[in-house]
Amino acid sequence: MITLVRRAAAVCVLATALAACATTRPAPQVPRPAPSAPSAPPTLAPGPSGLTPVFRNGPRTGDRTVALTFDADMTADQGPRAAAGEHFDHPRLLATLRALKVPATVFMTGRWAEEYPDQARSIGRDPLFEVANHSYSHYAFTGDCYGLPAVSADRMRTDVERAYAAFRKVGVPDPKPYFRFPGGCYDRTALKALTPAGVTAVQWDVVGGDAFATDAEAVARQVLEGVRPGSVVVLHCTRSAAPTTERAVRRIVPELRRRGYRFVQVSELIAAANGRGGRPTLEP
Repeated sequence: MITLVRRAAAVCVLATALAACATTRPAPQVPRPAPSAPSAPPTLAPGPSGLTPVFRNGPRTGDRTVALTFDADMTADQGPRAAAGEHFDHPRLLATLRALKVPATVFMTGRWAEEYPDQARSIGRDPLFEVANHSYSHYAFTGDCYGLPAVSADRMRTDVERAYAAFRKVGVPDPKPYFRFPGGCYDRTALKALTPAGVTAVQWDVVGGDAFATDAEAVARQVLEGVRPGSVVVLHCTRSAAPTTERAVRRIVPELRRRGYRFVQVSELIAAANGRGGRPTLEP
């Protein structure tokens, strides 16, 4: 009899608990914050008269940062040379940068991206690198620039935008709003023509001298003698035109690290310039 009473009591307790659960309201759901959108890359404000701003180097501070930049050059009319076996790419250089864990900015032409879509996509998706614009055609934006064919003023913006379209087509996810003039040649007309494109023009303050060089040690020495805090170094990412660059980089990187330098992408230098009141330089 006592056992039956205990079982009846247990059933009652269980029924009461189930009834209470049925009437209990679920805990309110705390809304999760929406994923933040990626921040826009830092750029410089337009220069005088709204002209495209030009960036040459970061702040000359005690923070020893340096940006290695590599131009992936290929002009619009060099397709037959590539088909005949000339190499405008440089996979070994990219492999060395990855092995040494060196962040870098690659200024790529649209024609190069079309010729080497897998490499362009690989560079663009590797957080170690950032892709910037070096025009579509690698034609000059002034009338006299190292013998390059010239783009007319009314086609300059189109040439830049065509390069961005080529990057998107091959799968480069986030090309930066930075532009390097072919040959580094520009004038006021070119700066005005590119204003609607919203880019920051990026030059340099250290010339690597690797174009058509045959002495890697001479290239390395020129870079090492020229680097200062905030420097932007211009080198090349083309085997045929700059065959010694990879060997020079293997000399440059450990020596600059020994001197206390930290390698950064151009975007970090521009952000630092903005944070320290950096100003664009306009020297047509």
